[in-house]
Amino acid sequence: MVAKALTIAGSDSGGGAGIQADLKTFSAMGVYGASVVTAVTAQNTQAVTAIHPVPDDVVAAQIRAVLDDIEIDAIKIGMLGTPSLIAAVAEALAGYDGPIVLDPVMVAKSGDTLLADSAIDALTSLLFGRATLLTPNLPEAAKLVGEGSADAQAKALLELGVGAVLMKGGHADEAVCTDQLISQTGTQEISAQRVNTRNTHGTGCSYSSAIAAGLARGMELNDAVSRAHTWLHQAILHADGLHVGQGHGPVHHFHALWP
Repeated sequence: MVAKALTIAGSDSGGGAGIQADLKTFSAMGVYGASVVTAVTAQNTQAVTAIHPVPDDVVAAQIRAVLDDIEIDAIKIGMLGTPSLIAAVAEALAGYDGPIVLDPVMVAKSGDTLLADSAIDALTSLLFGRATLLTPNLPEAAKLVGEGSADAQAKALLELGVGAVLMKGGHADEAVCTDQLISQTGTQEISAQRVNTRNTHGTGCSYSSAIAAGLARGMELNDAVSRAHTWLHQAILHADGLHVGQGHGPVHHFHALWP
């Protein structure tokens, strides 16, 4: 049996983030990927120039179509955008009891806003309680629960109902990048030397999808996070070899398969 994962996220026409990055990640990790598109973006390595949301009922219909037919072992949720869409997704997932990795996508690598401020309350109230893991970067954590230490922010996020929090250190400045997997039972730190590259478009999407792929294959959460971290570090190390675009290029999802 091949593990199967579903991504619910926006489309990136440049291919480096969103649905495209998620499906590439699932494939790289040996998992069959299904997808639900929440928005179509006009996007490249430099900017997001247009966003066209998919109607809420069509997003919900996509979710139902997949779950009614395919046995999905894990779900990754990315770009949602509006309170009504978040509500529609939460309702469509009401009968799903598998692991969910929630990546609170708020701002693109280019700096463009992808989640309205009005949607934050809906995200925390309707989806946090369903999330096996939340994967915020430092700016996202601050927007969700305010400034503070990673421990304090994680505690506040856990109190909002998520099962565990992966506090990502990619936006920090230290030479060694450290992520913290924090749950009610303790903290696991995962570190790697920071890579000097501007080609990091889609790292958050890819990281959360790699974790979802591990969960889909039956791995324990800490093992899925460790494996995803190692894979992503290699994808970043090989990113410069792709030569995609003139801005923040994508990571190399298939670094283990072709140069």
